[in-house]
Amino acid sequence: MTTRKTAITARAPDTSLSASERLLYALPLLLAALILFVFNRPAEAMQIQTVKSPGGIEAWLVEDHSNPMMAMRFSFDGGSAQDPAGKDGVANFVSAMLDEGAGELDAAAFQERLEDLAVRLSFSDSQDAFYGNFETLTVNRDAAAGLLAAALNKPHFDKDAAERIRQQILASLVYAAKDPDRVASDEWNALAFGDHPYGRRASGTEQSVSSITPEDLDAYRKKVFAKSNLRVVAVGDISAAELGTLLDKVFGSLPEKADLATVEKIAPATGGKTKVIEMDVPQSVAVFGFGAMPRKDPDFLTAFVLNQLIGGGGFASRLMEEVREKRGLAYSVYSYLQPMRNASIFSGGVATRNDAVKTSIDLIRQELEKVANEGPNETEFANAKSYLTGSYALRFDTNVKIATQLLGLMEEGYGPDYVEKRNAMIEAITLDDARRVAKRLLDTDNMIVTIVGKPQEAAVAGDKG
Repeated sequence: MTTRKTAITARAPDTSLSASERLLYALPLLLAALILFVFNRPAEAMQIQTVKSPGGIEAWLVEDHSNPMMAMRFSFDGGSAQDPAGKDGVANFVSAMLDEGAGELDAAAFQERLEDLAVRLSFSDSQDAFYGNFETLTVNRDAAAGLLAAALNKPHFDKDAAERIRQQILASLVYAAKDPDRVASDEWNALAFGDHPYGRRASGTEQSVSSITPEDLDAYRKKVFAKSNLRVVAVGDISAAELGTLLDKVFGSLPEKADLATVEKIAPATGGKTKVIEMDVPQSVAVFGFGAMPRKDPDFLTAFVLNQLIGGGGFASRLMEEVREKRGLAYSVYSYLQPMRNASIFSGGVATRNDAVKTSIDLIRQELEKVANEGPNETEFANAKSYLTGSYALRFDTNVKIATQLLGLMEEGYGPDYVEKRNAMIEAITLDDARRVAKRLLDTDNMIVTIVGKPQEAAVAGDKG
């Protein structure tokens, strides 16, 4: 096993525990208190190691032996974009089934064993990746790793458990169909990306979820869970040698190569479009957006700073000032950049009275055009940079946050040294850079808008769905 270390500045726990205290924390009944104690304290220093297991599996590790717990985050490239045609929701279904019986344990016994060992184990999916979250006490680490290995390599996908989970998913789809935020987002994706996997509903539809079989679940697992598309980060009370052993135990039996379908790169539809989906709710929800530059584009970080001052900075943002503070049209209005593996968007949303939908959207459009034409002013630009650099350390103030942040960097193809360089790169962005990128980014002629509710203005143009 080999390791490579990269030092960065952060904060590390400064409390040590006696042997008796470490044993006490092993008790499952004290898990909740332990998590609050360990995962919500400031830290002072951390060091990122690149670890390779005896079996050749690589991971990043941040050792912290001051508390008897570790967190591990991992992902497989794939996600819901790998759902077979007509089977939307398979990845989501799999994420709910992996702890429903595995290895020698049925669903009830597996859940009971997780509880006995005080293990936190969960799975989720995005469009581009399938995620796992694993947290365990040191004293139970080996047994807990055995449960994770069984979940990934020998899940049961029993018909009875699958039917129970199916009914839960179907119930959530019924709820989602009445949630204006969810509907507006789903409809925006459909308008922007059409038949591309990004345009489909990751959680599936009633028809697609009803058609998914245990065999579909296992087929997804076999094609997506592999060493070639695996990324792992571990943080906490574990050494490099111990992590190498754990990596081989959990992931060593996976296939070498994933069997992923090609997902084409795509840009959101152009030309601009507005769609209204009628729903009997007291206020309307609108989602707006258009294409943006990808994560590795040289202008992305500048666009990130621009988003902070436009709509990503809460009460300090322009959209909040214009729509809420000056006119009282909405409680919340926001924007964000979302870089995906095969597309990137600048998007946002607003919830407002049914009689103020057009006014709110017009204000948003006008403000975006103003920033595009004039750029930000010097004060708001400086404030945005100051906030983004000053708050960056807060992304690393718990073990789970550290693991999540570092996994994101791995997925984007960055090295551990990005953490050291990131703030300096933001500081180096000039006002002229921001003005140039604003013209490139804020393309309101191609803005897609979806509105869910009962907007009263006849002037809100668009298709009715």
